[in-house]
Amino acid sequence: MRKVTKRIITIAVILLIFGGLAYPKVKPLFSSPSDSQEQGGSSGSSRIMQVEAVEMDYETIEDRIHTSGTIEANEVVELAAEASGIVTGIYFEEGTEVEKGELLLKINDSELQAQKQRAMYRLNLAEQREERQRRLLERGGISQDDYDATLNELNVLRSELQLIEAQIDQTEIRAPFSGIIGLKYVSVGSYITSTSRIASLQEIDPVKIDFSIPERFLARVNRGDRIQFRVQGADSTFSGEVYAIEPRIETQTRTLQIRALSDNPQRLLYPGAFANITLIMEEIDDALMVPAIAVIPELNAQKVFVERDGKVEEVRIQTGIRTSEKVQVVDGLQRGDRVLTTGLLQVRPGMDIQISELHKSNEI
Repeated sequence: MRKVTKRIITIAVILLIFGGLAYPKVKPLFSSPSDSQEQGGSSGSSRIMQVEAVEMDYETIEDRIHTSGTIEANEVVELAAEASGIVTGIYFEEGTEVEKGELLLKINDSELQAQKQRAMYRLNLAEQREERQRRLLERGGISQDDYDATLNELNVLRSELQLIEAQIDQTEIRAPFSGIIGLKYVSVGSYITSTSRIASLQEIDPVKIDFSIPERFLARVNRGDRIQFRVQGADSTFSGEVYAIEPRIETQTRTLQIRALSDNPQRLLYPGAFANITLIMEEIDDALMVPAIAVIPELNAQKVFVERDGKVEEVRIQTGIRTSEKVQVVDGLQRGDRVLTTGLLQVRPGMDIQISELHKSNEI
């Protein structure tokens, strides 16, 4: 009996020893859920979310419209004759520059020249007769009526001479302005009339740029607005200035017609060319621009997340001009605000964050 009792006591002691050694390992298996949550919570609170942000700063932006248009000559005219007749002289070379008033073409005027010569002889005789009768009138040798008849005849002859000279002028075609003359379509000896095609004359420095914009931009475009444009065949970007706006809307296209002027000293722009145009309607020097990815749309509103004192703050904004990558903020932000650009789906107002990378808004 004693032996049995001794064995039981020995086994109990051994079990107690092994149980004491195994207790620290077995305890976590029977720990309560609340204990696990407390441990997990303390571990998670030690991790602060890392985000990237941009610091708001002023920059210059341009309000632009992209459209297309056509290059036009500043002045253009199809040369035409006022009189009919045989061409006796062509005094220009195709594709060359001519000066205002330069004689370009002459029509036969031999008959008119003969009439002019006769009129000059008659006028000379009438002037001599008028001078003699004026002297006689001063001495009382003739009546006033006789002198007045002679003077009227003299004035008629002067008018006839002026008419003949005007008709001679119509046999000459002179450049109405300085420019470049195009291809000729007549030759010496050709018989031409007022409908005959002779050549075209164009002034291409400066040139006009005709284009249109949607009517919704009517209130935003003004004389003096700048344009930039490109044409095929030229690597340069050209500039111009709006100088005229059509005071009506095209009812069929609902567009507003605009005309700009651009210098063309190197003759790189040709009338009729197609132009890709950027109309710069407004230039803002102190604009606040945020990356488009930072703006979160809401129903009838837009917002951004801002870092202030290490915490997230939600700010509603009003936007203005948009570009391909940025949005202008006209209300809601100030210079120096730090706007989050990453982690926008994870952050919440009041959440602790740390900015890992900060950029200037006007440098991106």
